Amino acid sequence: MLIKKESDMNKTETSNSSTVPAASPFVLASLPYAESALEPVITAHTIGFHYGKHHKGYVDNLNKLVAGTEYAELSLEKIIAATAGQAEKAPIFNNAAQIWNHTFYWNSMKPKGGGEPPAALKQRMEAAFGSVDACKKELAGTAVSQFGSGWAWLVLDGDKLKIVKTANADTPLTTGLKPLLTVDVWEHAYYLDYQNRRADYVTALLDKLINWEFALQNIG
Repeated sequence: MLIKKESDMNKTETSNSSTVPAASPFVLASLPYAESALEPVITAHTIGFHYGKHHKGYVDNLNKLVAGTEYAELSLEKIIAATAGQAEKAPIFNNAAQIWNHTFYWNSMKPKGGGEPPAALKQRMEAAFGSVDACKKELAGTAVSQFGSGWAWLVLDGDKLKIVKTANADTPLTTGLKPLLTVDVWEHAYYLDYQNRRADYVTALLDKLINWEFALQNIG
């Protein structure tokens, strides 16, 4: 996806003057828009904390956790697959999955989003849910009903659209589902703007920010 590592710009000189790549830590992927671009639905104040503190924190934590381990040179997706369900690897999984989930979340929104999905996606939504509105209603209900922290996802299960939710850092990547878009319902995603009104945040996101084109691209 959009998770990047530092490249050959990081090189260390050896004693015989040849160069070898240094460790390649994960770096915080750039937002696909300015921090203020989602206002007034999500303010720059929230994005500043969510992206600049929480998301960055997961990147920093993962780099510390995998330094010098067998995971140091793996892709984020491979780290997630290798550590899922292993209690002793939970810190690595949680930080890797949260990096992946957050990068996916930023791309699941766009300024002036919402509205009518592309025709190819709309047909799939109607086939799976009956209508676009029914799909949005189920996605909103799933997001609001997630107890505690977590995520609501539109996914592809085989060739059919489904809506699922995951708790904490969990991701559909570990269950054979293909994520198409997601809604973050951790409190840090909305509390500065909406306090405890999660339903208002979810409704506004789906009506005004959701990036249906991104979902269609992920169907591939």
